[in-house]
Amino acid sequence: MPNLRFQVVAEAFKKKPIEVPTPDVRPSEFFGKYVFNKQKMYKYLPKKVYTKMLDVIDNGAPLDRATADIVAEGMKKWAMELGATHCTHWFQPLTDATAEKHDAFVEHDWKGGMIEEFEGKILVQQEPDASSFPSGGIRSTFEARGYSAWDPTSPVFVIGDTLMIPTVFISYTGEALDYKTPLLKALHAVDVAATDVVKYFNPEVSKVVSNLGWEQEYFLVDEGLYSARPDLLLTGRTLMGHSSAKDQQMEDHYFGAIPERVAAFMKDLEIQALELGIPCKTRHNEVAPNQFELAPIFEETNLAIDHNMLIMSLMRKVARKHGFRCLLHEKPFDGVNGSGKHNNWSLSTDTGILLHAPGKDEISNLRFVTFIVETLMAVYKHNGLLKASIMSATNAHRLGANEAPPAIVSSFLGKQLNEVLDHLENSNDDDTIAIKGKEGLKLDIPSIPELLIDNTDRNRTSPFAFTGNRFEFRAPGSEANCASAMIALNAAVAEALVNFKKRVDALVATGKELHASIISVLREDIKTCKPIRFDGNGYSDEWVAEAEKRGLDVERSCPVIFDRYLDQSSIDMFESLNIMTAKELEARNEIKWDTYTKKIQIEARIFGDLSVNHIIPQVLTYQTKLAENVAALKSILPEDEFKVVAASNLALISEISQRVKTIEDGCKALTDARKVANKIESEREKAIAYHDTVEPKMEEIRHHIDKLESKVDDEVWTLPKYRELLFIR
Repeated sequence: MPNLRFQVVAEAFKKKPIEVPTPDVRPSEFFGKYVFNKQKMYKYLPKKVYTKMLDVIDNGAPLDRATADIVAEGMKKWAMELGATHCTHWFQPLTDATAEKHDAFVEHDWKGGMIEEFEGKILVQQEPDASSFPSGGIRSTFEARGYSAWDPTSPVFVIGDTLMIPTVFISYTGEALDYKTPLLKALHAVDVAATDVVKYFNPEVSKVVSNLGWEQEYFLVDEGLYSARPDLLLTGRTLMGHSSAKDQQMEDHYFGAIPERVAAFMKDLEIQALELGIPCKTRHNEVAPNQFELAPIFEETNLAIDHNMLIMSLMRKVARKHGFRCLLHEKPFDGVNGSGKHNNWSLSTDTGILLHAPGKDEISNLRFVTFIVETLMAVYKHNGLLKASIMSATNAHRLGANEAPPAIVSSFLGKQLNEVLDHLENSNDDDTIAIKGKEGLKLDIPSIPELLIDNTDRNRTSPFAFTGNRFEFRAPGSEANCASAMIALNAAVAEALVNFKKRVDALVATGKELHASIISVLREDIKTCKPIRFDGNGYSDEWVAEAEKRGLDVERSCPVIFDRYLDQSSIDMFESLNIMTAKELEARNEIKWDTYTKKIQIEARIFGDLSVNHIIPQVLTYQTKLAENVAALKSILPEDEFKVVAASNLALISEISQRVKTIEDGCKALTDARKVANKIESEREKAIAYHDTVEPKMEEIRHHIDKLESKVDDEVWTLPKYRELLFIR
């Protein structure tokens, strides 16, 4: 019987790109086609209601039920013109996925028929069952009531026949059961705190917005090969697999020509994303084979996160249409780059970007330095919390390897900005701040024009790097909800700004001039947060030791890192800013520990099944062939000649026996370790047990399996190999 692996590889090579029709209009003309944006609101709502909705969206004004009814009627008319027959509240429970329950636009007309109806009460609020979503003990199974409530700041959209309404999700007693609720509170906190501070420099500013530009990395794998790998199918990553002789070492994939099948997928994805109002900007090959990236234009953080959750769902759907599976796991393949989701974060007002340094006037430069320093203060004080916000069982495989930043949070600033802060640290209260803008660089090639060089270089190993007018938080993982990192970051910055203003105002109250007061407080903070600044190699062993000396969090155990959410400093910050209570934080940690345990538990069970049901039988089949060959040689060759000719086969038979025995013993020990861990009642201690005693055993066993893969006859091995998974187009 032919090896199924060869069949699926052959089929993968035969596949051709799917023809994707090009829209007959420019992208700007179909952008937001399926989004009830301000343009659609203006068309479908009465002018007074439209004006009211702008106040709700832009200024957080309350929405009354009468207005909601009129908005719902306009939405229904627009959606039904697009073929919508259902609506759903679309929310983000604590599962790193989205949730939706579809209801039809139908009600009895009480005449034996039905009518299409969509009222404001359905738009504004629904009551999905909360008992089956993670709550961390906040709600018991018999206490099922939960509420989803419309978030007007994120526009509704239509997918297929369903009107999708972005919402928050809370329990009957008011605790947040989702990511969006604390995110909106964190964004409000940083708005209030930053507005208060920016008024020192421009009293006309009335609002500060947190901006986010995510970069989504992902892998594409041929669907047939994916289906032939139970580990990929059930965990999103390969639990075993010998490295390919050629992978990313030639550095020829990064920014290379996009393969035709992939280009067709990208085109299809971008068209659908643009129709849903997602402003896709960049696409390219990433470093590892079959790895790619998509990035949009910057948006307001809440909308950017909704768009990222939507794009991940869209990527999976469109990939299958093109005969691929989209892998969003942070480390689907060992030994090559993993996938991150770089979060480019900044703050802006109606007057410009707060982290942009024009280098023209002293007030602008002082404002710029103020927000840089207070962001560093936030990252320094809560570096452990920021690490906890991006940590997961999946991202732990990626951090600290193959260009991913290490699991120690530090910030890269670059030479010029470091010099500015060092100067200010040793300055007088009345010193001015001079910052250079971009400088020209002349190349000695007549046909090449002068280049404008940024005032900072980049450090690929820095988790939180300043890159010109924003900070790039490189540590979040590909699969994660960006909200987790953005809640922690915006909250930490808000707290730092509140503290900064309090101290500046205290100095001004003593009669000290405002400029001098700001400089004085900045000087203190520059000294305080200096340990977080690091421009060197984040991968070096020396940095780990140095970071520990500086008081930075160097913990590597994922379950233990989650403890940072329950540090008193974290609880005080979240509660003082009215973002989350201690009870909510405790509940979320219970969920994090439970999720970690379950993911490792699933991997361990699948790993054991594959080892026993796939690997060992394949290897023993090959060993039997070797033994039969040795027996045949012994029957026809003289003893002396036989010993020479059969020596390598005898050695391989012996090696196989030893490795199989090690795998069998390892799988038994793996099962025993799971059984012991499963009896632990504390979710934290159980997660730690899985990290310390279960996960390492899989790595030990994998070593022997991967060695056997390189020794066993290729025709016997049924699992698709790395050389096939990574290079199918």
